[in-house]
Amino acid sequence: MKLYNFWRSGTSHRTRIALNLKGLSVEYVAVHLGKEEHLKDEFKMVNPQQLVPALDTGSEVLLQSPAIIEWLEERFPTPALLPHDPQRRAQVRALAAIVGCDIHPVNNRRILEYLRKLFGANDEAINQWCGTWIGAGFDAYEALLNADSLRERFSHGDTPTVADCYLIPQIESARRFNVDLTKWPLIMNVEKACMELDAFRMAAPAAQPDAT
Repeated sequence: MKLYNFWRSGTSHRTRIALNLKGLSVEYVAVHLGKEEHLKDEFKMVNPQQLVPALDTGSEVLLQSPAIIEWLEERFPTPALLPHDPQRRAQVRALAAIVGCDIHPVNNRRILEYLRKLFGANDEAINQWCGTWIGAGFDAYEALLNADSLRERFSHGDTPTVADCYLIPQIESARRFNVDLTKWPLIMNVEKACMELDAFRMAAPAAQPDAT
């Protein structure tokens, strides 16, 4: 399999974590967003939406990180990244969606470039913009962690789940935008547990071959 991705892309990062947790090796194909390689015709043939990541399975190309991660869970069910119990599965998916649906989409690169180019937003304004939505999402995430009496080291239980695949890249992004993470001690504890695992360390942006 081939993974078309960018080292600092949050959606690429979450996909790398899921692949690592499943114990799967893929060919790393770097698509440099800063150099706008994703906008070239060559990559458009891979993904008409011209976004990363894209996973070439050998028989087809899968797009959108939520769909890719769900496919990995269905195609390679062990180790499971979703609980067996339907209610708990819904809770894990809700945590992932706080990041994937509410935080990340308004803070990703193309949105920030639009704010810079059309509205003249400087770095301070961009950090404030990102911090606002990260803070709102992390407040909710922290509250849900606190309310979960069955939770242990991770976002759910004592093993990593899809929620952690989403959370860790968003923490990385929060640091990039100078967000004060001490406000969310439970989230920070989850990060500590995750970063004890090779699957998370190996997926980190700085560990990628195209990291600059």
